[in-house]
Amino acid sequence: MTQTPAPRVLSLSLRHMDDATQKLLKKYHVHLYCHSGKLHFIFNDQQMSCAAGQFLFWFAESRWKIAQVSKGFKATVLLVEKEFLIDNVPDQGWSINAQLHSRVHPVKDINTKAEKNKILNNFTWLLLRFQETDHRFYEEALKLQMRLFILEMWHSFANEYERRRHSLQTGTLYEQFVQLLQQHCLTQREVQLYANELNITPKYLNYLCKIHSDRTASDWIRSHARERIILLLQNRHLNISEIAEEMRFSSTSFFTRYVKKLLGQTPTDFRKRLA
Repeated sequence: MTQTPAPRVLSLSLRHMDDATQKLLKKYHVHLYCHSGKLHFIFNDQQMSCAAGQFLFWFAESRWKIAQVSKGFKATVLLVEKEFLIDNVPDQGWSINAQLHSRVHPVKDINTKAEKNKILNNFTWLLLRFQETDHRFYEEALKLQMRLFILEMWHSFANEYERRRHSLQTGTLYEQFVQLLQQHCLTQREVQLYANELNITPKYLNYLCKIHSDRTASDWIRSHARERIILLLQNRHLNISEIAEEMRFSSTSFFTRYVKKLLGQTPTDFRKRLA
């Protein structure tokens, strides 16, 4: 018997959080706007809460557990299937920065009614596009709406991302690593260098990354480098040797080998595919 695939997009109105609901949420990327009450939860071994007027985002693989739901809790939730969201992340420098930020700071303040309405409208537009299965160009339109959804969410929280980006000296060691990585990933690709900046060992830095994001420091360095390389290769005003020099590779051939390892193809082949 063929099993019906899970919906790629779901919308829920929550007033409680039972085991069945938690099990469902853990299968998806969770976008939650809290209208009233408060949701208490444990995220990466830290106690947190999402109150009325706040927005919450959990990645599908995030480590979270509900601790308590207050009386009067009410929230609108949009669930997006894991691969569908990741496969449609726009090729923007923001993608890695926003992802790193949300893995540490899942709760965000919504300061105005206009911001609230924009987020809830964004939920509605994606859901309606998903439900419009008779659209002649359904898959193409749905993927475009998913990308627009992501861009709109990034726009909504851009100021917060930027504000936290300047908090290097006051953040935790993991947050400091994130900020250092965003600033130096173009030229610094060794775990040891970041560990030295933080006065810790590479082993401990990897441990911090694993408990906060379930990925190693090396994984994050490669992700940042990959993102920057793609953006640079998309810029036709730069030739490959100039990119290699900007990223401080000792030679173009070394840069080519590094890119092939990251992207599965040489810089030249990547640009041919774009043409």
